Amino acid sequence: MMLRRGFIIFLPRLVGLLVVACCSVSIVYMLACTPKGDNEQLALPRVHSPTVKEGYEAILQEREEQHRNYIISLKKQIAQLKAELQGRSEQLKNVQDRYPDPLDIRLDPSNPEKAQASLLAFLRSQIDKAEVHSGVKLSTEYAAVPFESFTLQKVYQLETGLTRHPEEKPVRKDKRDELIEVIELAVGSLNSPEGDSNTKRRVYTASDFIEGIYRTEKDKGTLYELTFKGDTKHQFKKIVLFRPFGPVMKVKNENVNMADTLINVIVPLAKRASKFRQFMQNFREMGIQQDGRIHLTVVYFGKEQMNEVKSILENTSKSANFKNFTFIQLNEEFSRGKGLDIGARVWKGSNVVLFFCDVDIYFTAEFLNSCRLNTQPGKKVFYPVLFSQYNPSIIYGHQDSIPSLEQQLIIKKETGFWRDFGFGMTCQYRSDFINIGGFDLDIKGWGGEDVHLYRKYLHSNLIVIRTPVRGLFHLWHEKRCLDELTPEQYKMCMQSKAMNEASHGQLGMLVFRQEIETHLHKQKLSSKKT
Repeated sequence: MMLRRGFIIFLPRLVGLLVVACCSVSIVYMLACTPKGDNEQLALPRVHSPTVKEGYEAILQEREEQHRNYIISLKKQIAQLKAELQGRSEQLKNVQDRYPDPLDIRLDPSNPEKAQASLLAFLRSQIDKAEVHSGVKLSTEYAAVPFESFTLQKVYQLETGLTRHPEEKPVRKDKRDELIEVIELAVGSLNSPEGDSNTKRRVYTASDFIEGIYRTEKDKGTLYELTFKGDTKHQFKKIVLFRPFGPVMKVKNENVNMADTLINVIVPLAKRASKFRQFMQNFREMGIQQDGRIHLTVVYFGKEQMNEVKSILENTSKSANFKNFTFIQLNEEFSRGKGLDIGARVWKGSNVVLFFCDVDIYFTAEFLNSCRLNTQPGKKVFYPVLFSQYNPSIIYGHQDSIPSLEQQLIIKKETGFWRDFGFGMTCQYRSDFINIGGFDLDIKGWGGEDVHLYRKYLHSNLIVIRTPVRGLFHLWHEKRCLDELTPEQYKMCMQSKAMNEASHGQLGMLVFRQEIETHLHKQKLSSKKT
């Protein structure tokens, strides 16, 4: 592909070069034909000289010969440029035939042989385009695609995923199946007969496999390099395999109208009136004013601060002329799962998108559209990965003041992290939630109910869309892990608390603060002495 693009880029330059050459020759021709200045004029014969006629004829003949030579030279240059242009065009055509554009591949069912040949040619070209036989020049170290290594038992990985394990037995089935298939293919290749040789050959098995490395170039394919034991201690067998990626193929092209798609935002709550006030400011701006296709269901546990919460809700309703809300009060211990379950089941309208939300969440109007676009009844549910904010007093402790909330909501490694271990914020149609069986109402207090529901969807035939989103934030708040929690819940709560405070580097600066201050003090004393 890069070679073909190089020819395509060079072609207009070549045409431009031809134009410049023609212009240059024309200028030379004009200069050659222009009479020279007075100081350089030829000494013409006198008018009354007897040789005047012969002199003029000689001059004209000389000029004519000069012009004839220039014309011949110009014709030669044009012919050379034409030949070179034709050669380049043929080379470009050969490259295009050899490396067909993936968008130009048409798998015509009426001509399966041609379609198969085109596809095979494209797949083979992927090997030439990938970094297999030779390296490619990269702009920076960040552009390098690293390998990951593996043995029969373990994978050693840079992208650790949800488990955070730098080495592990592959958890994902697709990765397990991929590496098993590659090892089996390599063993089969080692054991395949070479030519007509009848000599006794060693039979390789998977136990001879020592280690392998692999990496994926997302637009080309995956390269595997596998090392096996050789015939002696210091000999090895190396197999290189490549899994080419096929051309991009159109799957669907459709118009999606979300003008009438309502979202029911369900928030379970107990106390925390000040946080609810902050939440309603966000809900009013993004949900009511900017989006406008939204309903709010608040499920409140207990009576403490209930009147204050209801007052905030009613004031928003009056000031924003917003009537699409439901307030449910339960006289029992807080249970997030039960609150969301009751909020979902109490809805009596037509099928609606449910957004399970918490009071310490900030969302944008763009996120609400993502919620709609990534859900489909009986087909898809949406589990966004939100961006979790670090403790602002630590992040901005070196500044004179903490910025406003809107200024804090930026996605950088210094300000927060992707909360990929959290499954509480989710969008799905009510019909899918009811059909899957809802929440496990035996789970009390904090944590666990969201993972249980997530696993239900994973075990179903529904597509689970799991992706980071730029418009959904978890606002920092001090987390208290109660003694009443089960050991598993308490462990999850403490892990969440530790990750919420600051980045690894920021926490390190706090741990070594005394050492840093001592160093700065010594530096100051040293500068005074000098």
